[in-house]
Amino acid sequence: MIAQELAFLKAERVFQGIARSLGEAFCKGLRLDQVERQLKEDLREAGLAFLEGFIDASGDGDQGAAVSGEGSVLTRSETPQARRYLSIFGELSISRYVYTSGKKKLIEYSPLDAQLGLPAGEISYVLEDFQQRLCVQTPYGKSTEDLKAILGTGVVVGTAEHMTQEMGDFAEAYRLSALTDEGTPAPENEGEFLVVAGDGKGVVMRKTLAERLREEKQAASAEKQAPAAGGPPEAAGSRQESAPERPLEDHLRDEKISEKDQRRAARKRRQRRRRSLARRQSKKKESRKEGSERPKEGTKKSRKQMAYVGAVYTIAPFVRTPKQILDEACRRERAKDRPHPQNKHVWGEMTRLEEGELIDGRSSLFLHLAVECHLRDPNHQKTLICVMDGEESLWAAKEEWLDRAVEILDFFHVLEHLWKIKRSLPKSCPADDFVDHHARMLLEGKVDYVVRNFGRLINEWKLRGKAKAEMQRGIGYFRRNRERMCYDEYLAKGYPIGSGVAEGTCRNLVKDRMELTGMRWERRGAQSMIHLRALYLNGEWKTFINYRIEKEQKQLYGKTAAYGTITDYTQAL
Repeated sequence: MIAQELAFLKAERVFQGIARSLGEAFCKGLRLDQVERQLKEDLREAGLAFLEGFIDASGDGDQGAAVSGEGSVLTRSETPQARRYLSIFGELSISRYVYTSGKKKLIEYSPLDAQLGLPAGEISYVLEDFQQRLCVQTPYGKSTEDLKAILGTGVVVGTAEHMTQEMGDFAEAYRLSALTDEGTPAPENEGEFLVVAGDGKGVVMRKTLAERLREEKQAASAEKQAPAAGGPPEAAGSRQESAPERPLEDHLRDEKISEKDQRRAARKRRQRRRRSLARRQSKKKESRKEGSERPKEGTKKSRKQMAYVGAVYTIAPFVRTPKQILDEACRRERAKDRPHPQNKHVWGEMTRLEEGELIDGRSSLFLHLAVECHLRDPNHQKTLICVMDGEESLWAAKEEWLDRAVEILDFFHVLEHLWKIKRSLPKSCPADDFVDHHARMLLEGKVDYVVRNFGRLINEWKLRGKAKAEMQRGIGYFRRNRERMCYDEYLAKGYPIGSGVAEGTCRNLVKDRMELTGMRWERRGAQSMIHLRALYLNGEWKTFINYRIEKEQKQLYGKTAAYGTITDYTQAL
């Protein structure tokens, strides 16, 4: 009780100092902002004093010379052990007794740690919360600087990155636990259609999947080839020692190489160099011709790995006509009637490597989306719609987990193909209304007409080279997605035909944070950032932080109640 009173008396003196400081500021005639800044620093000092007082009043964790529980006896440390704790008010040291199974053993029980609910690391939960709120929005360097400017204390960039990874380990479990009947939106707040949208966005990595897989295979191969400890290494050494040396005559014979053989070897070396130089020059020419072609994943030009992002939301029907979509005036007139997505939840997954096996990010994403769709519409009363671009791998993942969904090809991607074709056409071609005409035909459900007309125009306009290739690519694209392009039916039923939500999700979830200049990511850090940023954008941050703290506290101190104090130390002997 005396220690508690002394601790709070110290904090009271700090407050008295603040009062005196305010009186001096008034006498000096300081501006309000100057008083505000000084008051902030004084209150931070007071907060640290109050925190130290609370810790001192909590005792030192001494529960006797030994404690027993779970069939073992733990003995108290000879002296109190110090533990660093970084709070939002500053750094302090917590001195407490700990219990171990013997000298130089790991701490198994710390009563004061459990009483105070200390985190696993040195950073307070509040400081961690503040720091990560900034990290999911801005780069690590800027976020750590901003927090230090606001609070006067903070962490270094490496610590912030580690915090992201540690918090990210709880994100997936939280999201699955949040997808329950209680966690789903109320039916009265939902729209008639349940919509799923998905897309992919490249993230620049320090190591590609192929490189990591190759490294794991090499490590596994090295382990298999490594001799067992004790036996084979000695045997190998003995074999090397017993190997006979080459006779002197063999060395002399090897040195007697004729000048003719030397010239032949030099000529072959020159030929190899010329062929290698020719190949390099040929590759440079091909790369110049390719120009803006997108490099493949895993190549030297691209170190990107795809992050697959998706969104689930509900929306009300919105019946339209092709004219209301293509005509700008009509589109503006109907804009006020357009319904907004309700209860949009975003998520993202990356393909990961676990024990030498690849866990596909597309399947992981659509599994997550399917679980949410089931919980939001368990009786299949809503029309389930999936709007995506033409990537077949995404449609295959959708078919695996959401086979009942109506498939709609994103009309904005269709327009992109039409514009790409038009830009490739020679100026001599009469193609002023090429995009508008074919877009109107597609919206009216006349996909077969567009495909036939493209074939006719190739011959009529005598297209060659890039223009012909783009036209043929469009023909193939529309044929492959024919069943997903019944736009006349979709518009009549009020279905959404554009994946603007998915495009926005890619931009907000991935691009705006993870594709800034010079950024390179490790897989764990990238996946953790995607998960945490998704929770932040979903408005689930506060709930997630509470979930994470509760889970960690249970992991750290769930067994402490099993320990009891030994009143007679001879019982432990």
